[in-house]
Parts: sequence; structure tokens; C-alpha cells
Amino acid sequence: MDDADFRLKGSVVTVIVIELYRYTPDTFVEQLQRQIERSPRLFEQAPVLINLEKLSADSTSLEFNLLLAQCRACGLLPIAFKDEGTRYLKAVQATELALLPPSDLREKTRPAKARRQQASADKNAALKAAAAVSPVSRPGKVITRPVRSGQQVYAEGADLIVMAAVSEGAEILADGHIHVYGALRGRALAGVHGDETARIFCRKMNPQLISIAGNFLVSDNIAEEFRQGAAQAYLEEDVLHIAAM
Repeated sequence: MDDADFRLKGSVVTVIVIELYRYTPDTFVEQLQRQIERSPRLFEQAPVLINLEKLSADSTSLEFNLLLAQCRACGLLPIAFKDEGTRYLKAVQATELALLPPSDLREKTRPAKARRQQASADKNAALKAAAAVSPVSRPGKVITRPVRSGQQVYAEGADLIVMAAVSEGAEILADGHIHVYGALRGRALAGVHGDETARIFCRKMNPQLISIAGNFLVSDNIAEEFRQGAAQAYLEEDVLHIAAM
């Protein structure tokens, strides 16, 4: 029997990202409150990542503690900052939150041996795919039962196919496309690792939230005409669109 008190596991969780372009305290909190008022249940006690990568260079007087206090006063739970370089390192350390590097920086800082091994594996995979008689399709994870409130289903490296309804309070995620052959009332996040070509298809689109590659729409931003019939969501020039099918 294992005597360990715990074990470490990877996981996928939904985190709201605040991509900060500038910071004016009064304007920031007013705009944040307006966003939350559109879908308060979605943002209640939601974990938040504050992205500083696009913060204007003249924003040198950013008040980190005030920014965090405003987020918490609005019911959000800041968990980390994200930025390239070390310009805000000391200020972030003073808040006792983590400072995450951008995704491409993590790739660049991987050991050279690991990068070479990955490049070799990618090359071999490409050669095998090219030599195959028939094209290789992306695998799919099929769920035949309804996804109930409080449940989370994730299709890692695959499309997700749900043959039943997705209830309010449930969450479905996929690295690829999402197909729901029932009513979609919970949250659906496709392309969670950045695949901007991913799409969401459903027979009845009435979700709390839909997201593709980090770009999302909440329920109040979805036109009534798409709620009762079959529809799809797709990303075009960083804008999430919905169209009838």
C-alpha cells in the first residue's frame, strides 16, 4: 500500500484571463463590474489570471495591490500574473502570487536535448502520416450519457462528442472540436491548448459560456435566434462567431 500523503496530477481547469492593456483604477473597476453584471454566476469566485504582456510601456505606476483588491471586491480570485521578462518581477513577488512566463517562452527554455527529441518525434510522425494509405483523423472521445451539473469532461488531444445534453453548471473541454447532439446549457471550451481552427457544434445552443482557444462569449452575448436551433461557433480574426447550421 502506498504510504504517500498525496500525489501530483496534471489537470485542466477553466481560468478567466484579464488581458490588461492599461490600468486606470476607476475605469478598470467600472468596466469589470459591467462585465460581471452580464453573467454574475459565471464570475462568482472564479480563478483569474492577469496577463501583463500587452500592458502599455508607459504603465509604470501599476498599483498591484489595488488591482488585486478590486478583483477580489468584485468576487474574483486572482491566482497568478503572466508576463514576458522581469519588468514586474519584484512587484509580483510582493503580492505573493506566481508570475507565469508566456507559453512560447516555456518552449524556448526547454533543455536543448528535449527539444531535439521532440523535433525528431515530430518528424517521424509526419513521415508516417505521409506514408499512410488513408489520412489519419483526429481521435474522438464519445460520451453517451448527459453531462450533469458539477461534472467536467475533457477530451485530451481529441475531439469531444456528447450524444446527450450538457446541463447548466457542467463543463466540457476538448483540445479539438466539440459536438453536442443535445442541448448545450453549461460551459463548452474547444481548442483549449490554442487550436484556433477548433469549432463547437450543437443541436441547441443555450450555454453559460463558449470558448475557442481562449476567446469566449457568455450567455448574454449570444443572439436569441441561435438559442433554439442547431448552431456552430468558430473563431475568425480573434473574434468568436456563431452561425446557424
